[in-house]
Amino acid sequence: MFKIPEPDLQIAFFTRLQELRRTHLRDALLDTVASMEIPLLDEQLASLVAAKDLRTVAAWGLRGEIIFAVPALLERNPLLLGYYRLLLGFSQKQFYGNRYEFAPFKIMEEHGRIPANRTHDLRELCAALCVSAGHLINNVDRLSIENVHELTLLTLGPQLRGGALNALGSKATRKVFDLISDLLASETVAEGERSLEIQNASGRLVRIEFASDPDICIREELPSGRYRNLVAIEIKGGRDHSNIHNRIGEAEKSHQKARKDGYVECWTMVGVARLDVDLAKRESPCTDRFYHIDHLTRPDSEEHLDFRENLLSRIGIKA
Repeated sequence: MFKIPEPDLQIAFFTRLQELRRTHLRDALLDTVASMEIPLLDEQLASLVAAKDLRTVAAWGLRGEIIFAVPALLERNPLLLGYYRLLLGFSQKQFYGNRYEFAPFKIMEEHGRIPANRTHDLRELCAALCVSAGHLINNVDRLSIENVHELTLLTLGPQLRGGALNALGSKATRKVFDLISDLLASETVAEGERSLEIQNASGRLVRIEFASDPDICIREELPSGRYRNLVAIEIKGGRDHSNIHNRIGEAEKSHQKARKDGYVECWTMVGVARLDVDLAKRESPCTDRFYHIDHLTRPDSEEHLDFRENLLSRIGIKA
């Protein structure tokens, strides 16, 4: 009697989590420490961390580097910058944003490389991390190795979800783009990975391309060489119904900008199974047409036929 969606995100999370255990989480830290000279770590910990803070974590049964970053450790395994960021509760956007000036070090977490000519800055980076870690240990009752791991996972969860949703959105955009490519195959004169060029009935070129804002744009080249903006398409491929109204709001902001840029029509495509179109129209008055992505991919559906008819009409191609 009841139907529950397949746990696709959780399956993806599990696979990614297994990878991160070996590269960015507790297991990666412990494996790296096992290959290092402990006196060197102790020397750097003593120079960067207040003695009382080291005594605190020692009383909890933890070695200092479980909480505090030191240059030798990051030099041996630059990926572990991600471990300390996660432990301290910073998102990538926050930590590597303009506010903290850590953007050059993002390559450490993502690619395991210290940025060129920045090795000498590792000590200052670690000093800043140690100050933040000091605030952490002085404002909790006690930490165990399990608690530390749990704190990193709490920060990692939203990061994984955001990445998975972005990937889902990219997949939905590609699905729509491929559908457009199939519908216009006979009129296509040039095709790239992210763009199509169509010759319409008037002999003018129409360019269809991936973009970031809007997701897909359709523009007609005029005799002057300028472009006439025809259709802006926003694609919200997530299937989480509880979040769809936020996503519709995001589409509206994009469409408002598209209107200012002269786009004649704005379309919004969604991945949720059931959409209250009347409510969606109130939330995004700039949207001229709403489409369900799954319906579009069924050639016999009314939405597919409506989309095809309007697409050909806007581009200027005879059915």
